[in-house]
Amino acid sequence: MDQPNRNTPVSVSKPDVRRPPTVLQVLPALVTGGVERGTVDIANAIVAGGGRAIVASAGGPMVGELTRGGAEHITLPVDTKNIFAMRKNIDRLAELIEKESVDIVHARSRAPAWSAWYAAKRTKRHFITTFHGTYGHGNWLKRWYNSIMTRGEQVIAISDFIGGHVRQVYGVPSAKIKVIHRGIDLDKFDPANVSAERVIDIAKKWRLPDGMPIIMLPGRLTRWKGQTVFIEAIKKLGRENVQCLMVGSDQGREDYRHELESEIERHGMGGVIHVIDHCDDMPAAYMLTDIVVSASTDPEAFGRVVAEAQALGRPVIATNHGGAKETIIEGKTGWLTPPGDSGALAEAINKVLDMDEEARTVFAERAIKHIRSNYSKDDMCARTLDVYSGVLVNETDRRETTR
Repeated sequence: MDQPNRNTPVSVSKPDVRRPPTVLQVLPALVTGGVERGTVDIANAIVAGGGRAIVASAGGPMVGELTRGGAEHITLPVDTKNIFAMRKNIDRLAELIEKESVDIVHARSRAPAWSAWYAAKRTKRHFITTFHGTYGHGNWLKRWYNSIMTRGEQVIAISDFIGGHVRQVYGVPSAKIKVIHRGIDLDKFDPANVSAERVIDIAKKWRLPDGMPIIMLPGRLTRWKGQTVFIEAIKKLGRENVQCLMVGSDQGREDYRHELESEIERHGMGGVIHVIDHCDDMPAAYMLTDIVVSASTDPEAFGRVVAEAQALGRPVIATNHGGAKETIIEGKTGWLTPPGDSGALAEAINKVLDMDEEARTVFAERAIKHIRSNYSKDDMCARTLDVYSGVLVNETDRRETTR
């Protein structure tokens, strides 16, 4: 599978010498999440590289961060899956592309990608996609709907796992797939940049007792993230001198939250396991913990939690599938356990709790070095700009040969 040289200097080529290139990214909304985080990071990189970055979405709390970086936001109802509204969005996006002289359209989600693809075809602009997940593909209709994410001139996959999935399920040739792992903000997720005061503030807010090991499972409250497996593992662990946190918003899944709380109470573990809402300072939350767990029962496309925790030198235990198999070096920077196996997870937690300080330090140093060497935000941005540059260079070459 084609993977760009990470050490190659990157610049955005200019198909029109009169102005820098303009890139339009399209996604449903700018709420908190990996897709949205990547969109903002790339928009900032485009602006820093002298280009113009436009993002079309239905809006959200990250719009302010986007525009502070110099990008522009256009509010459009591209979050809809209504077929008639999606057709209308073709007209809206085509008009935007023409008006703002967009060079590249970059789609990051299926419903808006359909509208963006037709708009790019109508206006004869470059179309690129990023494949962010496996999506449901159990029947031909779902595979057809998902296939829009394979129609880019280049298809960016956020991990080797996703790259393989795109090739195997949709038959996309390897030469068309660019694996660009999600990048971690190494300034934000740097132990040296997380003050003790921030960590103490989180501990006070969550009313955590002093002197107890903290085990955290971060991630939105949804069944496939494995919260029930985590609860069962803590029960099997049999230690009462620990504090276990499930940190993440239920995003409207109140019934599932209540189910988890009831399960905790049923096991008599209300004093050990706590369900915490969304946290605005995850670096401090990670630094508070002794073990970070990712118990996802379905494969993570990348697994941002696993990479962020390692960047901060936290011991990490994740399930042995998906992106975690790439970001964790088993036994060197973290541990992998079989999906859904609460017994194996309990054994791994117990092993990490029994590690001495010297062993923890060695693990932390290796994990930090591993993430810094392979999964930085700067590297992700440079390689994405390289994809943009490639399609524009190819266009310039075609123009030259037809003269």
